[in-house]
Amino acid sequence: MIEFKNVTKVYTTGTEAVHDASFSIDKGEFAFLVGSSGSGKSTLIKLILKEEEANSGNIIINGKDITYLKPKRVPYLRRSMGVVFQDFRLLPDKTVYENVAFAMYIVKSTPKHIRRQVPYVLSQVGLSEKSKMYPNELSGGEQQRVALARALVNNPSMIIADEPTGNLDPDTAWDIMNLLDEINRRGTTVVMATHAKDIVNTMKKRVIQINKGIIVRDDKKGGYSSEV
Repeated sequence: MIEFKNVTKVYTTGTEAVHDASFSIDKGEFAFLVGSSGSGKSTLIKLILKEEEANSGNIIINGKDITYLKPKRVPYLRRSMGVVFQDFRLLPDKTVYENVAFAMYIVKSTPKHIRRQVPYVLSQVGLSEKSKMYPNELSGGEQQRVALARALVNNPSMIIADEPTGNLDPDTAWDIMNLLDEINRRGTTVVMATHAKDIVNTMKKRVIQINKGIIVRDDKKGGYSSEV
């Protein structure tokens, strides 16, 4: 599903954000990426999303080596991924329904498919009654649910979540985590970068820890190390 083979990323500033990273995440896994600020978590996610290029090594997604993928092929790669960010990134001038539908317009889904799929995913995240509302009329948790619905609407093989609970209160954060856990139980791979110690310790999923660009720990059912 996701495989890194001796991947190194050095920025133009000379900072080595990732050093010789090797790991694989199988289909259906739920993996947390943990580490302090500046450890390299976000760079790992950007490499998966092909927002950054590796300087050496190989990155394989869904059985295809994307290391030297041509720019015109990147949008097709990203169609296999749903992405959720800390800051929601919703379109403020579009309703809940329109924000989710927009992800389908981009991949040229038919109007009929959009009319069927959007209400379905909104019901999955508990927002059926909010479809005509705008982002500024929603709570932070509701906005993140919209972002999650948008990530799910094209039936991706994996969800990539970058600090999705970072702007949420603890109770709302757990609502989002329960949704992600349910999505994972249905077979979707979930990779989540987080600082949320309580979530990592409670859920006991796979934990990949990065420190100064180096993978220092990879536990199948791990917790949040005091060294993070």
